[in-house]
Amino acid sequence: MGLASALSTALTGLAASESMVDVAGNNVANANTVGFKQSSAVFTTQFLQTMNLGTAPSGDQGGTNPEQVGLGTQVATITPDFSQGTVATSSSPTDLAIQGNGFFIVQGSSGNTLYTRNGQFTLNSANQLVNTTGQTLLGNGVNSDYQINSSTLQPLTIPIGSTSVAQATQNVYLQGDLSPTDAIATTPQIIDSQTLSDASIEVPPNLTSGDISAVAPADVSGTTPAASATAGSVAAGTYSYEITYVNSAGQESPPSAVVGPITTTGTSGVDQSIQLTGLPTIPTGFSSINVYRSDTTTGTFQLAGNTTGTTFTDSKSDAQLGSALNTNTLAQGNYSYYVTYYNSVTGLESRPTQLAGPQSLSVDGRDIELSNLPTPTGTDFNSIRIYRNTASSPNNYYLDTTLPAGTSTYIDSTPDATIAGNAQVNLNGPAISSGTLLTNLVQLNGSTYTQPFQNATQLQYTGSKGGTTLTTQTLNVTSTTTVQNLIDFIDQASGIQPSSADSQNPLPGNPGGSIDTANSSIQFTSNNGDPNAVSIGLSALQVVTPTGTQSVNLNFNTTQTSVGTGATTNVVVYDSLGDPLNVTIDAVLQSSSSSGTVYRWTADSGDNEPTTGNSIAVGTGEVEFDSQGNLVNVTNDQVSIGRASSAAAPLQFNLNFSSVSGLSVSSSSLAASRQDGSATGTLSTFTIDGNGLITGVFSNGVTRNLGQVQLASFSNDQGLEQQGQDLFAAGVNSGLPIVGTAGTGGSGSIVAGALEQSNTDIGQNLINLITASTEYRSSAQVISTVQTLYETLLSLRTD
Repeated sequence: MGLASALSTALTGLAASESMVDVAGNNVANANTVGFKQSSAVFTTQFLQTMNLGTAPSGDQGGTNPEQVGLGTQVATITPDFSQGTVATSSSPTDLAIQGNGFFIVQGSSGNTLYTRNGQFTLNSANQLVNTTGQTLLGNGVNSDYQINSSTLQPLTIPIGSTSVAQATQNVYLQGDLSPTDAIATTPQIIDSQTLSDASIEVPPNLTSGDISAVAPADVSGTTPAASATAGSVAAGTYSYEITYVNSAGQESPPSAVVGPITTTGTSGVDQSIQLTGLPTIPTGFSSINVYRSDTTTGTFQLAGNTTGTTFTDSKSDAQLGSALNTNTLAQGNYSYYVTYYNSVTGLESRPTQLAGPQSLSVDGRDIELSNLPTPTGTDFNSIRIYRNTASSPNNYYLDTTLPAGTSTYIDSTPDATIAGNAQVNLNGPAISSGTLLTNLVQLNGSTYTQPFQNATQLQYTGSKGGTTLTTQTLNVTSTTTVQNLIDFIDQASGIQPSSADSQNPLPGNPGGSIDTANSSIQFTSNNGDPNAVSIGLSALQVVTPTGTQSVNLNFNTTQTSVGTGATTNVVVYDSLGDPLNVTIDAVLQSSSSSGTVYRWTADSGDNEPTTGNSIAVGTGEVEFDSQGNLVNVTNDQVSIGRASSAAAPLQFNLNFSSVSGLSVSSSSLAASRQDGSATGTLSTFTIDGNGLITGVFSNGVTRNLGQVQLASFSNDQGLEQQGQDLFAAGVNSGLPIVGTAGTGGSGSIVAGALEQSNTDIGQNLINLITASTEYRSSAQVISTVQTLYETLLSLRTD
């Protein structure tokens, strides 16, 4: 101990003052550093030299204290002050301040986790929140459904302008008045197509112009009768003759003029026979001549015999004569014919040939011959039928005759009066069935038969319902597509609800399509009421063929008009991808009584994509009102629209009828006031709340969670290790970080659009600098004093 120790003690004072200046200078330098926490230097004595430990009190002494000399000071710690800095607003929404305890968690360049109170964050090119030195802000991200994923920390992103979302509709809110004075929907509209037939049934080939001709009677002007000595049985009397030509089928030409009379005595060896000479030559198409003689009793002509020559000897008695002469011939007029194939057992009849004729008869006593009659090639038919018009009804064709299959010629001599009451020809042909192939469907337009679906690859249908044009639906046509497939397709594409569509309250009637067997037509029965009335217009059906697209008009006509009024509204809803879907909602009065009314609602959507089929019907139910017009009950309020795309399927939403009344108004009304879905929107802005929740606001008005800022707190903030650049790392004496949501568990809250200022106290630090300067000069003065003492000591000398 001595002067030397005084020098070292003073030196520690100098070092302590320098440290104090360093700390205060750093505090002042960071007075404008966001989130900076000032520090203070804490000193302690360095060593003590004990001169005397002192004595304890005794009976005759009070005791003495220890004698110790200090040997200087040292810095015990430099302690950061984590008190709250002033929170000031900023112009950036990504600036964040912590009001209270906690640190932002950021990720260092090497992947290590660091902590800071500096909330100056911006978005980098990857849309990540980063601080001014490039560290990314960590927090909880979101999953694909925008739900906070609290299991891990990850860099927070705010993808402005690049992320899109949509809101699937969950509710449609309706308003209006469904009046009890509407006409009750008791009757459905029924539409029928024209009569249709099946082309798969064999059709006879058409007759040509050469296959129909007039048949004139034989010319007997050169024929003379004379008594003959040939033995015979002709009795005495006066006789006349007529002849006919006979073909190979036994059919005869019209009767000739009368030959004769000739009188005989019936004397043996004189005139028991009569010889006809000069008979006409047999024309082409005929093989022989039938000779008919008048009966002496009745005067009728009966068959006397047949010849192939120009002479004929009649030797028969009246009793030996054969069948009577067919004296029927056609009247003057124009005649045409249809030929069909027919099965006499099953009653099946083919479509007729094209009209053959007309053949004009301008004189009496003529027949018409049809030659080259067709023969069925299959086993479906065993006969052919011939239909003919009459002179008085030229546009009506009656059954003339039925011939065995294989008959090639027919001579028609049937008078008009005989056939006028017969069945008329069915120009359409065999009736269709549910199994008839669509490509075999035949329609008759005028005199032309067509198969409109024969070359079709696709059918497009655009009908109307309640006067509203429906969305076009498509049916692929193949070689196996049947009429029933067509019926089912139009049923579904027209939104006709089957009775089973509402299991609680089945729809009335028998709605849907069917085959009208009485007319061989396609019939559709709509649901009850005017808003449900289905119509199929002239161009509603379009077939796509390899050569193009063309209209098919099956001539649907209304055979029963609907009864029942109501209301209709349209609304656009959105699926999970933001695609707009059109929905039409109809309501018709189903029943009315003193206790209230019941309306039936139905919903259609041409955008429906069911798993199978083409149904546009997407929902139905009943809405019940009491006698005061108050809504009492809705049996079903859900609409379900199938989605075949990657959207969540099906889209299901509820109809809210709470604002619909059953009050009496002149005309019912229904309107969709709003729906809670939205189309696709992009992220346009965002907010950050006090709990650090980042909420994105999209251009379509939808809000979604984008992430959540998490804060870390420590048991001993002063134990954190400063890393520079406003960053801290967990230290050995800080304790482990406690990560949690801002505003919970002792963590402070987050203020967005604000920054925490430095907590440096300029005045206090200036005082500290003055104090440190004074202490430094004082310590230097101690050194100067020791030096003087050394010099005095050295100046001592002995004499």
